[in-house]
This record gives sequence, structure tokens and C-alpha cells, in this order.
Amino acid sequence: MRLSEIMKQLEEFCPASFAQDWDNVGLQAGRADKEVKKVLIALDCTSEIVDEAVRCGADLVLTHHPLLFNGIQHVTDQDFVGRRIVRLLQNDISLYSMHTNFDVMGMAGEAAEKLRLLHPDVLEVTYEDSISREGLGRIGELPEHMTLEETAQLVKEVFRIPGVRCYGDPQQAIVTVAVMPGSGKDELDLAAEKGADVMITGDVSHHAGLDALEKGIAVIDAGHYGVEKLFIPYMKDYLEREMPELSVVCAKEKEPFFEV
Repeated sequence: MRLSEIMKQLEEFCPASFAQDWDNVGLQAGRADKEVKKVLIALDCTSEIVDEAVRCGADLVLTHHPLLFNGIQHVTDQDFVGRRIVRLLQNDISLYSMHTNFDVMGMAGEAAEKLRLLHPDVLEVTYEDSISREGLGRIGELPEHMTLEETAQLVKEVFRIPGVRCYGDPQQAIVTVAVMPGSGKDELDLAAEKGADVMITGDVSHHAGLDALEKGIAVIDAGHYGVEKLFIPYMKDYLEREMPELSVVCAKEKEPFFEV
């Protein structure tokens, strides 16, 4: 299957127009006319992932996070980003990324579904017309009322996370939940305004967590990787269903850090 055909289908599923202005989605490296037989799916295109793609004979690496966010002046082996690109191109491996366009069209809804939220609604609307209303994050009610501590345990179980950090009273009653996979500290005010008892997200700083409590909303920090890793099984299911001629390999799940 030609990469151009794959890209067309992915664009129909998650149009680049839904990505945030600062984002850089789509084909990052490689040939659009390349014949693709095997795809490796990962969250990030690290050097380790590039090595894995070479070892397994992948033709395409499909990631959530783009390798290239800002302009790059040189593609050489003198820096780690350049080395990854050089190695990909040397092995005729293409790289395609679906970031905030997937956050809007897949990630948020999948996170809400895994939490079994009732009446989920878009948290931050980024696109609206007469037919649809799309955006980042979701807000809805838990199927049963829980304490903050119980909700944190649910998050650990649902997203298979070894640990989460919580800001708030462990015994606080939780009814309405906002979930923003990835980094959502900038949406804490919005979640509070919309009546969420807790925000589930990642990358929450010390001060952002304390400020959230002052504004009446608890926080469960599940880490950036913790929730967003659902991109991998989600896209595996999508590719196997929509493009069965492709062989799909998933990067091994690996937390980016450990705690002692």
C-alpha cells in the first residue's frame, strides 16, 4: 500500500485542520510514494524507536508526538534529532505523526469511554459548525460516585499506570470528571468553571496543583505518557480494521521514568 494512500485515509480520519496552530502534524520524513507493508506505532520517535523500526523492518513509523516541532536548519549526525532523521532516511523508513488532530478526533473520546463517563461533552471546543462540535478533553459524570482516592485508583487501573499524584482531600466526593490526556494544566480553570470536581491530566506543576485546589477543583496527575499511550492500541485497532493489508507492530509499553 502506498504511503500516500495511507496518509489520505489518516487525513480523512484526523484532518490536519483540527490540529492546533503551533502543532506540526503529518509526514515528518520519508517518501509519499513509498510502498508500505509494515507499520510501527509509538508515542514518540526516540532513538530507541528508530532502532526498533530498523530491526523489525518497518516501512513507516506512526507516532503521536511529532519529532519536528520547530524549524530545523541542519539535518546531520551532529545532534540527536538529526541523527534520528538520517537513520530513518538511510533505511528508507518514513515518519508520520498525528498529534493534536488525534487529540480532538480520537484521544479525548477514548479516554472518556475508558472511564465510562456519562453524558461526556467536549471540554475545550476548538471547532464548531452546524453539524459537529469538536475539541480537546472531555467532561462527564462517573457511573457511580467515588472519593478522590477511589477515582485515583480507577485511573491507575483503567490506564494501567503504576502511580498517580493527587492534589486534594482523599475523601472528597467526586461526581463530575474532566479528562485532558497529555498536558492539561492550562485547562484547569476551564474545567473548574464547567463544574468538574477533578481534572485528570498530566504535567501539573506544584503551583498549578495548589492553585487548582484554591479554585475548587482536585487534580489527578496521571503523567503525560500515562493516558496518551492509549494512542498505540487505538491506532493498531484502526489500522487493522481499515487497512488489513498492513502488518502492524506496537512499540513495547515503557514508562519514561521510574520512581524510588
